[in-house]
Amino acid sequence: MKKTVRIFWRIFLFGLLSFIGVILMANFGVFGKMPPLSELENPSILQASEVYAVDGTLMGKYYRERGNRSSVKYRDISPHVINALVATEDERFYNHSGIDFRSTMRAVFTLGRQGGGSTITQQLALNLFNERASNKALRVIQKLKEWIIAVKLEKNFTKEEIITLYLNAVPFGNNIYGIRNAARTFFQKEPDRLTIEEAALLVGMLKGNTIYNPLRNPKAALERRNVVIGQMEVNNKITHEEAVRVKALPINLKYKKLDESTGYAPYFREVLRNEVKEILKEVKKPSGGHYDIYDDGLRIYTTINPVMQQYAEEAMAKQMSALQKSVNARWNVKNGAIWKGHDNVLERAMKDSERWRNMADDGYSDKEIKASFDVKVPMKVFAWNSHREVDTLMTPIDSIRYHKQMEQASFMAMDPITGEVLAWVGGIDYKTYKFDHVNLNTKRQVGSTIKPFLYTQALEERGFTPETECENSAQNFGGNRWVPAGKRCPGGIISMANALAYSKNCATAYIMKQVGPQQFVDFLERIQIPTPVKPFPSICLGTCDLSLYEMLWGYTYFAGRGFSTKPYYISRIEDRNGNVIIRFDNTENRKEVVSEVTAYTMTRMMQGTVDVGTAKGMRNRVGVTEMGGKTGTTDDNADAWFIGYTPEILAGSWVGFDDPFIRNQGDGSSMARPICEFFLKKVFDDKKLGYDRGAKFVKPAEMENEINSADIIVSDKDPDPAAEGEDQGVGNPDDYGYYGGDEIGPESKPVQEDDKKPVTKDTTVKKSPAKNDDDSKPIGSAKEESKKKKGFLRKIFGKKKDN
Repeated sequence: MKKTVRIFWRIFLFGLLSFIGVILMANFGVFGKMPPLSELENPSILQASEVYAVDGTLMGKYYRERGNRSSVKYRDISPHVINALVATEDERFYNHSGIDFRSTMRAVFTLGRQGGGSTITQQLALNLFNERASNKALRVIQKLKEWIIAVKLEKNFTKEEIITLYLNAVPFGNNIYGIRNAARTFFQKEPDRLTIEEAALLVGMLKGNTIYNPLRNPKAALERRNVVIGQMEVNNKITHEEAVRVKALPINLKYKKLDESTGYAPYFREVLRNEVKEILKEVKKPSGGHYDIYDDGLRIYTTINPVMQQYAEEAMAKQMSALQKSVNARWNVKNGAIWKGHDNVLERAMKDSERWRNMADDGYSDKEIKASFDVKVPMKVFAWNSHREVDTLMTPIDSIRYHKQMEQASFMAMDPITGEVLAWVGGIDYKTYKFDHVNLNTKRQVGSTIKPFLYTQALEERGFTPETECENSAQNFGGNRWVPAGKRCPGGIISMANALAYSKNCATAYIMKQVGPQQFVDFLERIQIPTPVKPFPSICLGTCDLSLYEMLWGYTYFAGRGFSTKPYYISRIEDRNGNVIIRFDNTENRKEVVSEVTAYTMTRMMQGTVDVGTAKGMRNRVGVTEMGGKTGTTDDNADAWFIGYTPEILAGSWVGFDDPFIRNQGDGSSMARPICEFFLKKVFDDKKLGYDRGAKFVKPAEMENEINSADIIVSDKDPDPAAEGEDQGVGNPDDYGYYGGDEIGPESKPVQEDDKKPVTKDTTVKKSPAKNDDDSKPIGSAKEESKKKKGFLRKIFGKKKDN
């Protein structure tokens, strides 16, 4: 044998052995950790967590960066997408075992000028387990690792499974990951409905999602789309005639990017996000570590009813748009006098603004930044119209004044028996005003809505009855003659039932004296009001700060037959595979706090408010047989409240300004009540929801032979005209209409177009919306096979490749 031949074989064998050695070293992690077999069998694609309503409607998502994915099944991907992908990215996909040596050698000899050599399986390996290395030497090592992973993936998964995993993981730019999100974002449709030209456009973007982005570079995107269509023709996926036809079509986008504000109940979802994050700190994965709300693809099932949520948002928009017209018409708002003496509020708002922070980061002085706030610039501001915004030219300081002069509101509805939260509206517009006014930590003075608690205690512990005569005069507490500030006490006697119906402050002060401030504080704790309240006599008129959430919590015992039930809104949380990781049972949060007799007596007394009192005629307008309620107004009309309930629904609303020096122009009856009234009327008018107009509060057995005097003793006329600051009501049923607000509609918008069954009151989530009746063969399943995969892919694909 010639010497040159021997040298050749030595070099060849040395190179071959070296290559095998490098492969083995890479496989055993010498060049960096390789995913174990268990991880290959259960690949962890970063995936957004999804929030579902009680009927299975997708409400929204939580994600960050690469986590914004929604997985789909193989059968739910258009064949045009599969054909375009294989024809363009990997023509021999169905014939190789992870590595296409022919394409690899072509890429090496042409230096990539005729395309790369990576197969779809290799690209999947890169997307699942690596970030592309920028260093060329490291990229060579990374390529070897991709080969190894690709071979292992091909060994463990079917071709359909690999394609499905790839299309669920691949990026399309603009923080859009996965074919489902791409189809929804660019074309507002599900991936199984994509046409040839739409599929070709999306697949074309995979070569460079910035260069071929149809929004940024429509010409390049069109050319790339047509290249993909050409490849589909070459590979006999479409006919020549089809190729010619679709190449001639323009790009027709319906681009609308999903963000975290999109969906139902945005205020609620933000509160939910924070609570779930706290819950997950106490829950560990089977593999160790804690779940991540942004990356682990959790499914969070809530008690929110999407139809009732929309009714609540409609009610708020109708009332608040009308009230804002009144605010804008005030002389001190028009001429800016309302801001006199409040420069500190504007100064603080300026320094908290994004404009101030950005300019400070760029090195501008405080003086320069402040001067910029007096220069008019084009901007979008919130407005009560169908788009909830308007383009305008305004100085930044004027935009601060403008937005702070917007009247705010909140609303919550729940089931008073089970505690399920049915609707939650934390403000007038989440996009502009992120601050939630419902949750436990947002507290305002509650005014007269606290009075039913005091009256309950008087019935329960002091032997009062609805007919008990109360002094409607100033009271002496500890040697100090106390009269509610700015009010008058006309004197005389008034029954307890009339005092509640017409919200008499002085009579309430009399009852407070009989009960005692400290004893009343103890009672608030007993009925599970979580916020500590100090024992001042004035708290009987609601001078304490409490949240709408805990006020509704307190009111649950009226319809709840003496049981206080904590509001809750999470039913269960599942992992990405549908395994329940935590389930919530609210029965432990239900506690008997007063007798059933007392609770029933209070419901009858509180019907006086909605029949003839400060919310006169509301029960008849809603059209229900029995109902209770209470208005609330604080000093100078800073806060307006209404809380009302039927045997099946409890609802409450608050209206006011974030800066309390801007006052309401009305009381709880005229400002807050219409929101609850509109909502309840819509709910009872909607037969599909299944609520009963004729429902009655359950009368305790021991009262069956009694005529409850609260039904008959409330006067249909106010025994004494209300003092200044008391809940006066409108006084005439004809005046209880709305201010004529525009039909703006709800803030919530569907995340996607779903074919959903009508929501019914007793709807429960009996199966995951991500599952079908044949869910034994989920994502990636192309046909029935007898063997099942383990772990993740058993849940996702439901089939296994025969080895």
